[in-house]
Amino acid sequence: MASVSIEDWTSGMRYAATQGARVAWYTGHGLVMRRMVRRIAARHPEATPRVEPPSTPVPSMGRLLRDVAALLARDYANARAGLYPLPDGEEADFRQLVATSRAFFADVPEVARRRREGAHQEIGATFEGRRPRYYMQNFHFQSGGWMTEESARLYDMQVEVLFSGAAGAMRRQALVPVANALKGRDQRACLAADIACGTGRFTAELRGAYPRLPLFATDLSESYLNETRRHIGRVATLRPAVAKAEALPLADASLDVATAIYLFHELPPKVRRQVAEEIARVMKPGGTFVLVDSLQTGDAPDYDGLLELFPQLFHEPYYQGYLKEDLARIFAQHGLVLKESRNAFFSKVMEFRKERSS
Repeated sequence: MASVSIEDWTSGMRYAATQGARVAWYTGHGLVMRRMVRRIAARHPEATPRVEPPSTPVPSMGRLLRDVAALLARDYANARAGLYPLPDGEEADFRQLVATSRAFFADVPEVARRRREGAHQEIGATFEGRRPRYYMQNFHFQSGGWMTEESARLYDMQVEVLFSGAAGAMRRQALVPVANALKGRDQRACLAADIACGTGRFTAELRGAYPRLPLFATDLSESYLNETRRHIGRVATLRPAVAKAEALPLADASLDVATAIYLFHELPPKVRRQVAEEIARVMKPGGTFVLVDSLQTGDAPDYDGLLELFPQLFHEPYYQGYLKEDLARIFAQHGLVLKESRNAFFSKVMEFRKERSS
C-alpha cells in the first residue's frame, strides 16, 4: 500500500475543508433563497407562473450533494496529478463575500418580480442597439442582464448558489484537455482564447495554470470584462476584448487552444452554428477547442427532469433547443472533431480537435 506524505494529507484536508465550506455556504444560500421565493409567491398567488411538472423524477438534494462530492474528488485528483493547481483564494476576502451575500439576498425580490411578470426585456430597452438583439435580455431574470457592474459582481454568487458551490469545480474540468494539449510545449509560443469569458473565473484558472501563456479573453460586456480584470489584474499576457463570439478579432488559424464555458446554451440555433464556424476559423490545424456547458437530454438520464425544469424557472429562451442540439455534428461540419465528452455533475466537457489538412 502506497504511503501518504504529511504534505499530501495536509493538502487533502485543506481542500476538503475549504470546498466543504463552500458547498455548505452556497447550499445554505440556496435554501434561504427558495424560502424567500416561496414567501413572495404566497403574497402573489394569482400571478405565480405555472411550472409544468417534469416527465421524469428529479434527483433529491442528497443525491445532488453526493454527486457534488464525487466531482470534488475528481477535482482534487486532477490537481494531485499535476493537471492544474489546487484552487486557492476563491473566497479569500470574507468582508467582500459577506457584502456580496447581502446584495444577493437584496436582489432576490427583484428576480422574483421579473419571473412573476415575465419581465425579461428590461435591459434591452436600456441598452438598445449596443449589442446583438439575442444578447439584450435579462437572462435568468437577473437585474441588469449582463450589462452592469452590479450584475457582474453578483453573477458568480448566483451561479454558485444554483450549483451548490460546484460551479468552480465544473469549470476546472476544462483544464484537463487543455493540459493534454499543452503538454511538453513552450506555453510562451502558444496562443489561447477564453471565448465569452464572463466574469473571468475560468480565465483566471487558465492563467493560474499557465502564467506565461498569451491569452485572449473576449466577451460582449465591458462590465464583465472589468470583473475579469479585477480577478486577474492587468498582466501583459492577458488581452481582453469586447467581441461577439461569431466575429472574433483573431486571424485565421491563430489559436492553439480555445475554450467556451456555458456559452452555447445561451445562443439561438442560427448563432450557435455561426459561432462554431468562427471558432473553427481561428483554430490552428491540430488545435484543441474545449466546450463546457449544461448536460443535454440523455447525457445523464437521472438529470433529465431537472433539465426540463431549468428553462421554466429561469429566463433561458434558447435552452430547450440546446438540449437536443447535436453539437458534435455542428462542429464536425467545420473540421472540429469531437475527441471526448465527459459529464461533470450538471455539466459536460467536450474536447474537439481541429483537423489537419490532408
